[in-house]
Amino acid sequence: MKKRALKDLLYEQVARIGKATSSPKRLELLELLAQGEKSVEALAAELSIEIKLASAHLKVLKEARLVVPRKEGKFVFYRLAGHDVASLWVNMREVAQEHLVELQVALNEMASAPDKLASVSRKKLLEQAKRGEVLVIDVRPRAEFEQGHLPFARSMPLNEITQRIAELPKTVEIVAYCRGPFCLFAEEAVQLLKANGRKASKLLDGIAEWQSAGMSLSRPF
Repeated sequence: MKKRALKDLLYEQVARIGKATSSPKRLELLELLAQGEKSVEALAAELSIEIKLASAHLKVLKEARLVVPRKEGKFVFYRLAGHDVASLWVNMREVAQEHLVELQVALNEMASAPDKLASVSRKKLLEQAKRGEVLVIDVRPRAEFEQGHLPFARSMPLNEITQRIAELPKTVEIVAYCRGPFCLFAEEAVQLLKANGRKASKLLDGIAEWQSAGMSLSRPF
């Protein structure tokens, strides 16, 4: 094979990843699968699209070797092909956030600046949580928490906060996190907590961002 043809082939293979991630819905699928394995039906429901369309998007990601399917009876479950795929999503989002003013404006509109926990490093937050100086709550669905979560975090799904508010102290700051900067669960959780007399802020990290930064997660296995 001539050098030019070989070089073209190399770039073409890398471009497969770019083509697979060129859809907003497929990017959202990667973010959702960074939380853990999910069925096609669950993913379709999260994206508010038909199951057939979700399957088509997943097929593209599968062909690019970014996701791996598993069949269980009549159902098909997908997971990311590796932790590096979650990091790929995080890196793409961070580059977009750094260079696209439109994205920066959209993020500012969806998030209340005073509620952001931007000044505390990940390691310091971990130390504070370990000492009980802050209480970290994971407001994602419980199934996602059980597949992996931040160390010392307590599962407190968004739809359970109101009923379980008595479990949360009034004297310790509560830090809520969900799936990452694009997720609204933590924003809503902070509003609920403050309305119930708790001191609360949100962590922009999800587990993909946390792990991409080299921080460990707590897993059941």
